[in-house]
Amino acid sequence: METASNNQITEEEKDILQEVMNISFGKASADLTDVINAYVVLSVPDVTLLKAEKLPDYIRDDIKDYNSISIIEQNFWGKFKGICFLIFPSRSGRKLVAMLGEGDDSFEQSDTMAVLEKETLIEVGNILIGACVGKVAELLSEVVTYSPPRVIFEDSPKKNISKDIFEPESMAIIMKTIFSFEGQDINGFLFLVTSQESFGWLKVALHRFMERYE
Repeated sequence: METASNNQITEEEKDILQEVMNISFGKASADLTDVINAYVVLSVPDVTLLKAEKLPDYIRDDIKDYNSISIIEQNFWGKFKGICFLIFPSRSGRKLVAMLGEGDDSFEQSDTMAVLEKETLIEVGNILIGACVGKVAELLSEVVTYSPPRVIFEDSPKKNISKDIFEPESMAIIMKTIFSFEGQDINGFLFLVTSQESFGWLKVALHRFMERYE
């Protein structure tokens, strides 16, 4: 069996994490359909290991085609610890308001629409992030708690992700999926990022997960 220090994740462990993500996101997608009343399609997750200082550039490269964006940012805590970024292209919040039936055309140019948009993004973010992170934690026999989410409306995607999220020289695991709402012109990215602090626990949890199927 391939081994590494607690500061590294082996290719074998990365493959196991990929499988955990596939199972978790499949279950999360089914659960979300009941809550949002619209089928959420989650792509096969991509798992990447890189230095934390490269995280902003990694995310910016994926969203480079968006002229402006809305970000829902939320931390999660426990042995499985990190941060999620749910990123929509601009005006997706208004489409979500309409999809969920929370407003009408009279709100289009009003402060009320801005409030509804922010509240709707937070609600959808709570559901998406909670389902995906929660399912991963559940499969790895862990419980997580969440900080309140915050919404950022950003005209320039190039400036949106701080380099100070984790220690620059530390490693981070980025679990990325592209999501869309079936039948709706609404899509975006979910980045689930966990820092080197969780690596020791994660390595043990991943191998315990595999032992259940051996």
